[in-house]
Parts: sequence; C-alpha cells; structure tokens
Amino acid sequence: MNGYIQVYTGNGKGKTTAALGLCLRAIGAGLTVFVAQFIKRGDYSEIKALGAFPDKIHIEQFGLGRFIRRNPAPEDIAAAEKGLERVRAAMVSGCYDVVVMDEANCALAAGLFSETDLLAVMDEKPAAVELVITGRGAHPAVIKKADLVTEMKEIKHYYQQGVGARIGIEK
Repeated sequence: MNGYIQVYTGNGKGKTTAALGLCLRAIGAGLTVFVAQFIKRGDYSEIKALGAFPDKIHIEQFGLGRFIRRNPAPEDIAAAEKGLERVRAAMVSGCYDVVVMDEANCALAAGLFSETDLLAVMDEKPAAVELVITGRGAHPAVIKKADLVTEMKEIKHYYQQGVGARIGIEK
C-alpha cells in the first residue's frame, strides 16, 4: 500500500475526531497505528477508548496540557521536540502503518518547533506509511507538501451560546 500525507485543519470541530476515525478504520483492516499528541496532556475520552486496542494503537502525549498563547516555555519546546523524534522513530521503525501527529499544526504555530522541522518529518515519511497531521492554522508549506488537505470550517457552534466541552463529545 502506498502511504500519503493527510492534513486536517481549519477552525471547525472535528480534526482530531477525523484522524481518530481513520485510526479506527485502520485497525479494523489489521493495520497498526502510532498517535503523537502535541500540546495535549491528560486522560481524554479518546485516549481511554483507544487504550482498548493496545496491540494495534500506541499513543503518546508530548504536551504539558496548557494552551500556549505567548512564547512557549523551554519545557514546552523540549516536550514537542521529543515528540518529533518519537514520530520519526515510529515512522521508520516498520512497526506502524499509520502515524498521526495530532495538533502538530498548532504546535508549529505556537513556536514549539520550526516549519523546517515539520517539513523534514514529512520528507522522511516512508512510502508505505500514512501520515496524518491535525490542528488549526496549517502552515502553507505543510499544505503544499501534503497529498490531501481537508479544512473543517465552523458555520455554527453551540460554544458561542456558552456550552463548554462535553465529555464524550468534545473531550
């Protein structure tokens, strides 16, 4: 199977959900998956659910669980750089058919790693590995290099009426 690079971006809901849906489809077909979550830290519902498939999906988090609005702290950068190295290692290991870099677009935008670093990971993708990159604000160079780009566009969201993230739906 030839692997491609997919990017899920945009300001609408569903980027991580789409990537994890692809993971579910992949394991249903007997493929193995590595998920690297950037910025995020915690026991999200998707982590609990995917934990039911420990022999098919490996998940690691490379964030400190805080939203980065200003210059990132050195420990945020170190966590993201560790994540990039783990993604590289997973991609070339021969152990995984699908590799997901969840919120990598946001990590790039926050300055946790450089555009050059993310493009290098994309360049290193073995031919048979499917690479999925999620997060708002995908860099134009990432979009250009990708084989498939989907933009989730928010039309209407109940968040605007004060509804917070709900367990099992948004988190």
